[in-house]
Amino acid sequence: MLQAEGEDFPFAAMDALRATGLLLATTPDGDANDPENLCKLLMLLGQGNLAVARLFEAHVNALLLIARYGEPAILADAVRDAAFGHLFGLWVTDPPAGGVTVANGVFTGRKVFCSGAGQVTRALITAGDKMFVVNVEAARLLPGLVSLAGMKGAITTAVDFSTLTGTPIGGAGDYLREPVFSAGAWRSSAGAVGGLAALLQAYGAEIKQRGRTENPAQRARFGQAVMAFETARLWIFKAARHACLEDDTPEAVVAYVNLARLAIERACLEAMQLAQRSLGLSAFAIGARVERLSRDLSTFLRQPAPDEVLDIAAGHYFAHAPEDVDASSW
Repeated sequence: MLQAEGEDFPFAAMDALRATGLLLATTPDGDANDPENLCKLLMLLGQGNLAVARLFEAHVNALLLIARYGEPAILADAVRDAAFGHLFGLWVTDPPAGGVTVANGVFTGRKVFCSGAGQVTRALITAGDKMFVVNVEAARLLPGLVSLAGMKGAITTAVDFSTLTGTPIGGAGDYLREPVFSAGAWRSSAGAVGGLAALLQAYGAEIKQRGRTENPAQRARFGQAVMAFETARLWIFKAARHACLEDDTPEAVVAYVNLARLAIERACLEAMQLAQRSLGLSAFAIGARVERLSRDLSTFLRQPAPDEVLDIAAGHYFAHAPEDVDASSW
């Protein structure tokens, strides 16, 4: 398993991904196209290092979008680049003042929350309602515009795309097309489940080290944390199957994955709170394993519009109540 490497960019872990061919894992001939295999891989990466899970998930997401919406020649170029060790990013978040625009094939503007900045060499970005693949080796980093409390190893910052050019992917609106847009959140959630496993291990190890495993209150809290982890684990495997196989209507796939995302977030937050209660101030000592895992996991879990996501999912299940469907589909 890839081990956590503190607050620095995980160079050794990323080199290991290249050496083992995992940058090609979800390409058409890759080994992780099966949803269960990819889910297990993302969980293992999250357990070892959440920054690695974030970077790998973005790489996978970019390649999957290119495979779905790009021309065969563009996909072939992307697969070749991945085989040569190029790390792809998914840089689609615009700053409040406006994002990237394109005129005469040349970009102007910037993106924020660009994970892997300075190490990612290819990126899938959005400009208006279209997607582009961009060689970002000459992109200008703007490190003063973004500073996150956690996930510092992922090197997340703003990037200026002005004067760069890119290759268009798909048509207008394809990036937001469902169910792919929302259902893809399962991959980040799988990484979060791995991070939760690492937190549970660190939490349990510290309780053992203190000789407090026979304390009834400690046992109760740890048992609740194990329950939270198992809840998250069960949600994520079914969400992965639904999202990857697209074996239902787009609305149903999105609703299930959205509920899974929120259930996993809740499980992680509950486990962090239990660990902090059990360990006291040591859980907040900067640099301690539980503190760093909690800080990274809290940042990793942040995805947009959780209230809206829950509202839409609940609306779907109001229209498709349990008594209206075969129980085997739940």
